[in-house]
Amino acid sequence: MGWRDVVYGAYERRVAHDLPREAMPRHVAVMLDGNRRWAKARGAGTASGHQAGADKISDLLQWCEEAGVEYVTLWLLSTDNLGRAQEELAPLLSIIENAVADLADEGRWHLKIVGALDLLPADTARSLRESAARTAGVPGMTVNVAVGYGGRREIADAVREMLRTRAARGESIEDIAADLTVEDIAEHLYTRGQPDPDLVIRTSGEQRLGGFLLWQSAKSEFYFCEAYWPDFRHVDFLRALRSYAGRHRRFGT
Repeated sequence: MGWRDVVYGAYERRVAHDLPREAMPRHVAVMLDGNRRWAKARGAGTASGHQAGADKISDLLQWCEEAGVEYVTLWLLSTDNLGRAQEELAPLLSIIENAVADLADEGRWHLKIVGALDLLPADTARSLRESAARTAGVPGMTVNVAVGYGGRREIADAVREMLRTRAARGESIEDIAADLTVEDIAEHLYTRGQPDPDLVIRTSGEQRLGGFLLWQSAKSEFYFCEAYWPDFRHVDFLRALRSYAGRHRRFGT
């Protein structure tokens, strides 16, 4: 172990020790960004970057558990990503299928697939559903795996489902419009029944949401990290928690 490792370890322990446990987020959402750029910087193929990113997920979930987080949402693939060239998309979908299956095999977390699964290849959608189903009885932390996810698409899907549900009860469009509330739509989101994310983390230095949890993140705190996702370290996560704990959340007031 070199002196850099010793210094890093001491700093990491200090940050962890100083975190106020009473101010930890209940729900953390993470945009796992930078896999392609990580690979390019190393002169490697894109698939190697996606695989390195997939290999990091279990570490993150363990860190979240240690911090007392109850819900985690991971954005693995956007609806925009589905438009990528097939030679990149096919290996990426395979990596995601295997990563989710591996998470399910650990038997530690309750997995929920969120996104427009109808946009995915049938084999991929089936694999993701089967992996999540194997964790149905797991009482641990809930992990939302966002695949084929887009914030605008989610809202459109929620409104569509809400209209169909109420129309099936015999309500007219005039009746629905007359008493429509924010809660009516929220009840049909992919993450319905869960608390909105307290903290949203994006890696790779980009400082925008890109459509991630547009509805749910209205009152979230945001933390942008320069590290590419495969390089995201425990100390980076602790810094995000420290930043969150130090903020005064006014919830729009």
